[in-house]
Amino acid sequence: MVKSAYVFDFEQPIRELEDRHRHLCEMAEEDNLDLAREIDSARKKIESKIKEVYSRLTSWQKVQISRHPQRPYSMDYIKHAFEDFQEIHGDRNFRDDQAIFGGTAKLNGRPVMVIGQQKGRDMKENILRNFGCPNPEGYRKALRLMKLAEKFKLPIITLVDTPGAYPGVESEERHVAEAIAVNIRDMSLLNVPIISAVIGEGGSGGALGIAVADKVLIFEFAYYSVISPEGCAAILWKDRSHANDAAEALKLESSSLIKLGVAETIMPEPLGGAHRDHEATAATLRKELISSLAELEALESEERLRLRYEKYRKIGKFIEK
Repeated sequence: MVKSAYVFDFEQPIRELEDRHRHLCEMAEEDNLDLAREIDSARKKIESKIKEVYSRLTSWQKVQISRHPQRPYSMDYIKHAFEDFQEIHGDRNFRDDQAIFGGTAKLNGRPVMVIGQQKGRDMKENILRNFGCPNPEGYRKALRLMKLAEKFKLPIITLVDTPGAYPGVESEERHVAEAIAVNIRDMSLLNVPIISAVIGEGGSGGALGIAVADKVLIFEFAYYSVISPEGCAAILWKDRSHANDAAEALKLESSSLIKLGVAETIMPEPLGGAHRDHEATAATLRKELISSLAELEALESEERLRLRYEKYRKIGKFIEK
């Protein structure tokens, strides 16, 4: 279990216990004291408190966890869950958008095409990655790689982690909405298995632009929504401080998405969230991807396309008055 350097308000009781545990360990080492019983007791109290706190999280608190700065990003999963990754750059039209990356890799020996949205760990990388907000050329690069995957019969795996597509003037001038719409249309028709995993934030069309899939997986504390809680609060309440209320109303957490048919599988996170154990989280993703891919490849292509079409037709309800 890795101690996080970043602490949310609701995690403060956990931090206090962790500080006491660390103090006991330091005393035992520096003063050569036998405090094994006290240290073990403190460790058990930490685990108990984490279970207690994380079992009663609100939707807004889960959104906060999905944005944790130490949470594993797409490149971390490339390192721990895949082999032989070879990145492919550019949309062959404008430029190489670093907010979306992609390339060939192997998953348990099976060649696949992996496409992911990437945030930065520090300010320099965040500027390079545009804080994980893709421009239109990012979506066009993604579609280029998807069509390449179809040509060579490679399954497609996408890793979703974005607050949303970049809404700047230049992005709009290069038709970001059109780029996302084309991706949604063309992904629905690709004749290879597609799996999308929501690993952190799944913000609006920015996420959907690479997430039209046969199967959508989502981590326990990730979210997937038509709009961010802050954006929703700003529109409906005219005040971003109502983000907590908006998060509850949007039904954006993993359990609600399963009930609504938006996602198929919830992937459990390590005790205290994915940011506490990158390797264990990646192992969970790898296991689920291997299982899901075997399930999809067992289907005839016509049947897989039919089921993909029906999946999205079933989402939502028409209510006549």
